[in-house]
Amino acid sequence: MFSHLIGILFHPSEEWKKIRDVDCTIGKCYCGYVFIMAAIAPVSGYFGTTMFGWEIGAREAIKLSPDSALIIAIAYYLVMLVGVFSMGLMIHWMGKTYDAEQNLSRCIRLAAFTATPLFLIGFIELLPVLWLNFVIGLPALAYSVKLLYVGLPIMMEVNDERGFLFSSAVLAVGMVALVVMMVAMAILWFNGFAPQFVD
Repeated sequence: MFSHLIGILFHPSEEWKKIRDVDCTIGKCYCGYVFIMAAIAPVSGYFGTTMFGWEIGAREAIKLSPDSALIIAIAYYLVMLVGVFSMGLMIHWMGKTYDAEQNLSRCIRLAAFTATPLFLIGFIELLPVLWLNFVIGLPALAYSVKLLYVGLPIMMEVNDERGFLFSSAVLAVGMVALVVMMVAMAILWFNGFAPQFVD
């Protein structure tokens, strides 16, 4: 699956066709791509927050305790794994509406490779500076959206017009899921699950 990494970033239209034609089970997709790519941000975040600390504005860096950072990293990793599967499942379910019924494995490949830029920028969490994460994160998010709009018609084998509507629906679901996740984090934070900070 990693053979598609460069192609999906630099010539996505051609690469999506190759990804579509790959015979890959959900397990192979996860073992050969998602498990590794999803680990980039949690591992980087663990070392970044324990060694360097978060910098917000001109304030002094805030470090997390190793135990607290480990719990957050594990939760982060699990959320990413579940997120890819959930988006693939949602694409599979929504396909019926757009006459684009494909197998679940293909839908999960679409979700996984769409997230590639977001997986890769996880390395920036080694330097957890808020403004830097924001500046680098926005273009990566925009490129993931582009990959979705280019890849969905190819992977789901629908025309461009239907693909645009389908992609827009998937994007809306993704945004709602992100907001729900942020609200859940805030609720947990204020109910005794805040991380432990160290000097």
